[in-house]
Amino acid sequence: MIKNVLILVFSGIVLLSCNASKTPKNDSVSQLEGSWELNYITGPRITFDGLYPNKKPTLNFNTKENQVSGNNSCNSFTGKLKVTGNKIDFTQPMAVTRMMCIDAQGEPVFMSTLQKITSYDITDDGKTLNFISGDIAMMRFTKK
Repeated sequence: MIKNVLILVFSGIVLLSCNASKTPKNDSVSQLEGSWELNYITGPRITFDGLYPNKKPTLNFNTKENQVSGNNSCNSFTGKLKVTGNKIDFTQPMAVTRMMCIDAQGEPVFMSTLQKITSYDITDDGKTLNFISGDIAMMRFTKK
């Protein structure tokens, strides 16, 4: 009898722990929803304000429609959002407008860095989004 009770308790704990581990992943994806503004990018030897003197790049996530869109400081873009857990893929082709912009040296830096991103992390308070390539933080966004 005690053995059966212990098996039931153990099974219940296992089921609850499995369900608990699934919840943060779904919450993480839903936390992407909305608009984010870039405030850090790695790589270039130009200051952040020098790359984006007039307008900072933005990202807009629509997780229900699996769409991502935004502005790379000059041109607008849109494409398919591909997210699995904390893995994110921006390697699919995106539609991009082709306006001529003065001081657009940050635009190619943003778009090429975006293609290198492999995963993301959102801080516990939900206000900061970090894009990671391998184990290196490449971009940081704040919730708008």
